Amino acid sequence: MQNRNFNNLIITCAISIMILLNTIIWSYASEAFPIYAQQGYENPREATGRIVCANCHPAKRPVDIEVPQSVFPNTVFEAVVKIPYDIQIKQVLANGKKGSLNVGAVLILPEGFELAPSDRIPPGLRKKIGNLFFQPYSNDKKNILVIGPVSGQNYNEIIFPILSPDPAVDKEAYYLKYPIYVGGNRGRGQIYPDGSKSNNTVYNASISGKISRILRREKGGYEITIENISDGRKVVDIVPRGPELIVSEGEAVKVDQPLTNNPNVGGFGQGDAEVVLQDPVRIQGLLLFFGSVILAQIFLVLKKKQFEKVQLAEMNF
Repeated sequence: MQNRNFNNLIITCAISIMILLNTIIWSYASEAFPIYAQQGYENPREATGRIVCANCHPAKRPVDIEVPQSVFPNTVFEAVVKIPYDIQIKQVLANGKKGSLNVGAVLILPEGFELAPSDRIPPGLRKKIGNLFFQPYSNDKKNILVIGPVSGQNYNEIIFPILSPDPAVDKEAYYLKYPIYVGGNRGRGQIYPDGSKSNNTVYNASISGKISRILRREKGGYEITIENISDGRKVVDIVPRGPELIVSEGEAVKVDQPLTNNPNVGGFGQGDAEVVLQDPVRIQGLLLFFGSVILAQIFLVLKKKQFEKVQLAEMNF
């Protein structure tokens, strides 16, 4: 009987630990780019052309993309996303401490283009990619790829291995010029999808008045009591761990005046490029045309030389 109770206790403890770990891991993942976008938007690119990641990362930063001018069908090529940032800069983490910048990207490819299978990626390209993990945006949008957050190393360039479609197999693919869109962020977001602020942004005074009290909270952060002198109304503004105060007790503030610095060191940017899905038959035809032109020029020169020799011989005769 005691053994049975002991076994049940072990099983219960194991289940509790698994639930706790799952909660911790999921909580971390739910705060990570691009989970928010995947959960909240069916398509990350709005009709206006704006990529939805900008909703949580309002700070603007540059991003660029490089792709070949043209690619053949059913071939693997590189899409190089450039996200410039200083790897020495530290961001404010959710716990208020400083850590390496998170980096993430979303690549919106034309229909039919998708992530290259691992067995199709050449060794040289595989070495460039390293240990990065890419995933489709959703099960029905395999042409949209996301990565991140990744941190701790230099990810100024992220190389996506892309497989082009084959119009001979995919009837929805055509030999045309296609647009490619990219969005890249560095650092944490300033706003959560529900509209609330993260601890990676500026906190402002909710009313005008005088700061009557600043209380440091046990778990970090501050409670700032602002008293409106005209009507005596008091409001307590909560500042989480991370931002640093730039005001003090007894100071008069106006509504929306910053109470903290801006700890954000990152931001989001988007760009676009174009790639041509080239028909090999067209290239072969173009090469044949160039070859025929060259041959025609050679024969023309030879014919001219022959004509000159015949004309010179007649003159000597």
